[in-house]
Formats: sequence, C-alpha cells, structure tokens
Amino acid sequence: MKIETASVDSFILYFEERICEEVLDKVQHAYHALKKLPYIINLTPSYHSILIEYDIFKYDTTSLKALIEEAIATESSLNAHRQGKRIEIPVDYSKGLDIERIALLHNLTPAEVIAKHTAQTYRVYAIGFMVGFAYLAKVDDAIATPRLGTPRKKVPKGSVAIAETQTAVYPQESTGGWNIIGHTEFDDYASFEIGDSVRFIAI
Repeated sequence: MKIETASVDSFILYFEERICEEVLDKVQHAYHALKKLPYIINLTPSYHSILIEYDIFKYDTTSLKALIEEAIATESSLNAHRQGKRIEIPVDYSKGLDIERIALLHNLTPAEVIAKHTAQTYRVYAIGFMVGFAYLAKVDDAIATPRLGTPRKKVPKGSVAIAETQTAVYPQESTGGWNIIGHTEFDDYASFEIGDSVRFIAI
C-alpha cells in the first residue's frame, strides 16, 4: 500500500495493480476505514486504488497520511473477514439484444449463456461511469465478450450487460458499448458498495 498526493486536497491510496479478490478485500477494508474519518469530503474506490478528497483546513498532508495508515491498520485487525451485502437481481434474458450474437461467437446456445451468467457470484469492484453503475466481476471466460466496436446511442435503463470479464446494470438510459444480455427492473443502485456480492436470477 502506498499513498501519493493527487492535488492540494486529495491523495490516492494505491494497492497492488491486480484485478483480483485479494486486492478487492484490501480496497474494501480501507474504504470502510476511511469512511469513519472526519472531514473526508469524498472517497472514490476503484479496482486497486482509492481517491481521497479531504478538507485542507482540517488536515495537513503529514498528519492525514499517518491517520489514514492508522485507521486502515485498525479496521483490518477488527474486521479481518468483512462481508459485503448480498444482492440478488432478477433478469429477463429474453430482452438481451446481443445474447444470440454472444452465443454464436462462443459456440453456445442462448440458454447456455444465461446459465453461465447466472452461475457466478460477482463482486462490486468499482462504481463509476455514472451514478450507481457498479462494475462486477468476474464473468465466466466462456462468455467473456469484447465491447461493441461502435457504442449504442441509447442503452435502456435496467440493461444487464457484459464487456470482457465484467458485467453491470445500466442504472439509467445512456450511450454505451457493452453487450446487452437482459433487462432488470431492479432499481436500488444506491445500495451498491465496494466488495458487495451480486447474483443474477433468470426470470
């Protein structure tokens, strides 16, 4: 773990540059520890880092770095096996605009694509792109599919999609280049946090 200055009022906390559950656990522990500190304005966690924005009138860089390290060490010792929430998302895969193309690409049937997508338990690795857009991993390699060559101008709200080995739900209508494999009426996007576990349920 290392802390680097990003701007006059922010640090970036870096972990190993790997996308895996071991690093995610460290990011999750640090995120929950930093949420407890006063005068932290915003936290933006990602796959192996956290952007920490703070009130420069309350901290100097040296004291805050020491406080961050202490808080993370304390959180890790108290919650060595922190579990995130478990979230189930019902999906209508008959509305998957790209599911037949994905099946053909991987020499599978649409039913097999659905079975592989619903068989996994995914974890929230990052939240970004838009409010409530949770990057979930890891999609089975057998259905991992590159982004579209040309993004769609309109992706409907609630679209369940995959890109490479990630999957996600579009929390609102937007442009997007992910492959749409279904649709959900799930609407509690604000509940997603780093480290949560997500299962998709075919309906």
